[in-house]
Amino acid sequence: MSRDHQFEVIRADQLFGAVEQMRARRARLVQICATSLPNALELTYSFDLGSELTNLRLEVGKEESVPSITSLYWCAFLYENEMHDLFNLQVSNIAVDFKGTLYNTRTKFAFAGPQGKAAGLGIAPAGGASSAAHATGN
Repeated sequence: MSRDHQFEVIRADQLFGAVEQMRARRARLVQICATSLPNALELTYSFDLGSELTNLRLEVGKEESVPSITSLYWCAFLYENEMHDLFNLQVSNIAVDFKGTLYNTRTKFAFAGPQGKAAGLGIAPAGGASSAAHATGN
Protein backbone atom coordinates (compact mmCIF):
# COMPACT_ATOMS: atom_id res chain seq x y z
CA MET A 1 0.00 0.00 0.00
CA SER A 2 1.35 3.38 -0.97
CA ARG A 3 1.44 6.20 1.58
CA ASP A 4 1.55 9.02 -0.95
CA HIS A 5 -0.65 12.02 -0.26
CA GLN A 6 -1.02 14.84 -2.75
CA PHE A 7 -2.56 18.25 -2.08
CA GLU A 8 -3.75 20.36 -4.98
CA VAL A 9 -4.84 23.89 -4.10
CA ILE A 10 -7.72 25.05 -6.29
CA ARG A 11 -10.25 27.88 -6.42
CA ALA A 12 -13.97 27.42 -5.84
CA ASP A 13 -14.68 27.97 -9.54
CA GLN A 14 -12.33 25.03 -10.35
CA LEU A 15 -13.92 22.58 -7.91
CA PHE A 16 -16.46 20.89 -10.16
CA GLY A 17 -14.00 20.46 -13.04
CA ALA A 18 -11.32 19.04 -10.73
CA VAL A 19 -13.81 16.58 -9.22
CA GLU A 20 -14.99 15.68 -12.73
CA GLN A 21 -11.39 14.75 -13.56
CA MET A 22 -11.17 12.56 -10.45
CA ARG A 23 -14.41 10.81 -11.46
CA ALA A 24 -13.10 10.24 -14.99
CA ARG A 25 -10.06 8.54 -13.46
CA ARG A 26 -12.46 6.35 -11.43
CA ALA A 27 -11.20 7.73 -8.13
CA ARG A 28 -13.17 6.92 -4.97
CA LEU A 29 -14.44 9.83 -2.88
CA VAL A 30 -13.01 9.26 0.61
CA GLN A 31 -14.17 12.32 2.54
CA ILE A 32 -14.94 16.02 2.43
CA CYS A 33 -13.75 18.09 5.36
CA ALA A 34 -14.39 21.69 6.36
CA THR A 35 -12.70 23.88 8.92
CA SER A 36 -13.26 27.50 9.90
CA LEU A 37 -10.55 30.05 9.26
CA PRO A 38 -10.80 33.65 10.50
CA ASN A 39 -12.39 34.96 7.27
CA ALA A 40 -13.09 31.85 5.23
CA LEU A 41 -13.77 28.15 5.24
CA GLU A 42 -11.13 25.65 4.17
CA LEU A 43 -12.53 22.64 2.32
CA THR A 44 -10.63 19.45 1.54
CA TYR A 45 -12.02 16.87 -0.87
CA SER A 46 -10.07 13.59 -0.61
CA PHE A 47 -10.01 10.88 -3.26
CA ASP A 48 -8.37 7.45 -3.43
CA LEU A 49 -6.99 5.99 -6.63
CA GLY A 50 -4.91 2.85 -6.34
CA SER A 51 -4.14 3.48 -2.65
CA GLU A 52 -2.89 6.98 -3.42
CA LEU A 53 -4.70 9.81 -1.66
CA THR A 54 -5.29 13.00 -3.63
CA ASN A 55 -6.71 16.02 -1.84
CA LEU A 56 -8.29 19.04 -3.47
CA ARG A 57 -8.08 21.99 -1.09
CA LEU A 58 -9.80 25.34 -1.43
CA GLU A 59 -10.74 28.34 0.63
CA VAL A 60 -14.14 29.95 0.23
CA GLY A 61 -15.32 33.20 1.72
CA LYS A 62 -18.01 32.89 4.35
CA GLU A 63 -20.55 34.39 1.92
CA GLU A 64 -19.48 32.34 -1.13
CA SER A 65 -21.06 29.14 -2.34
CA VAL A 66 -19.63 26.02 -3.93
CA PRO A 67 -21.26 23.72 -6.48
CA SER A 68 -22.55 20.37 -5.34
CA ILE A 69 -20.65 17.35 -6.61
CA THR A 70 -23.63 15.02 -6.11
CA SER A 71 -24.12 14.66 -9.86
CA LEU A 72 -20.68 12.98 -9.90
CA TYR A 73 -20.61 11.38 -6.43
CA TRP A 74 -24.18 11.01 -5.20
CA CYS A 75 -23.05 10.06 -1.68
CA ALA A 76 -21.56 13.57 -1.28
CA PHE A 77 -25.04 14.84 -0.32
CA LEU A 78 -24.33 13.86 3.30
CA TYR A 79 -21.02 15.75 3.44
CA GLU A 80 -22.54 18.77 1.72
CA ASN A 81 -25.54 18.94 4.05
CA GLU A 82 -23.25 18.50 7.04
CA MET A 83 -21.01 21.39 5.91
CA HIS A 84 -24.09 23.55 5.47
CA ASP A 85 -25.57 22.68 8.85
CA LEU A 86 -22.35 22.99 10.86
CA PHE A 87 -20.38 25.66 8.94
CA ASN A 88 -23.12 27.56 7.06
CA LEU A 89 -21.46 26.66 3.74
CA GLN A 90 -23.79 27.41 0.85
CA VAL A 91 -23.81 24.51 -1.63
CA SER A 92 -25.75 24.89 -4.85
CA ASN A 93 -27.80 22.10 -6.44
CA ILE A 94 -27.41 19.33 -3.84
CA ALA A 95 -29.22 16.19 -5.04
CA VAL A 96 -30.80 15.66 -1.59
CA ASP A 97 -30.95 18.97 0.29
CA PHE A 98 -32.03 18.75 3.93
CA LYS A 99 -32.29 22.56 4.01
CA GLY A 100 -30.54 22.88 7.36
CA THR A 101 -32.23 19.94 9.09
CA LEU A 102 -29.63 17.16 8.78
CA TYR A 103 -28.36 17.98 12.29
CA ASN A 104 -30.34 19.32 15.21
CA THR A 105 -27.75 21.38 17.12
CA ARG A 106 -28.04 23.61 20.14
CA THR A 107 -26.08 26.29 18.25
CA LYS A 108 -27.07 26.96 14.65
CA PHE A 109 -24.00 26.64 12.38
CA ALA A 110 -22.00 25.46 15.39
CA PHE A 111 -18.59 25.53 13.68
CA ALA A 112 -19.08 28.61 11.51
CA GLY A 113 -17.14 30.95 13.76
CA PRO A 114 -15.64 31.52 17.18
CA GLN A 115 -18.90 30.69 18.99
CA GLY A 116 -18.86 27.24 17.41
CA LYS A 117 -15.43 26.44 18.80
CA ALA A 118 -16.43 27.35 22.36
CA ALA A 119 -19.93 25.85 22.32
CA GLY A 120 -20.55 22.14 22.28
CA LEU A 121 -22.40 20.68 19.35
CA GLY A 122 -25.25 19.39 21.46
CA ILE A 123 -26.45 17.12 18.67
CA ALA A 124 -29.88 15.82 19.54
CA PRO A 125 -31.48 12.60 18.37
CA ALA A 126 -34.44 12.87 16.05
CA GLY A 127 -36.86 13.16 19.00
CA GLY A 128 -35.30 16.49 19.94
CA ALA A 129 -33.87 15.69 23.40
CA SER A 130 -30.43 17.12 24.14
CA SER A 131 -27.52 14.73 23.79
CA ALA A 132 -26.75 14.96 27.54
CA ALA A 133 -30.33 14.09 28.45
CA HIS A 134 -30.36 11.32 25.88
CA ALA A 135 -27.09 9.87 27.20
CA THR A 136 -28.39 9.83 30.79
CA GLY A 137 -31.83 8.58 29.87
CA ASN A 138 -33.58 11.81 31.00
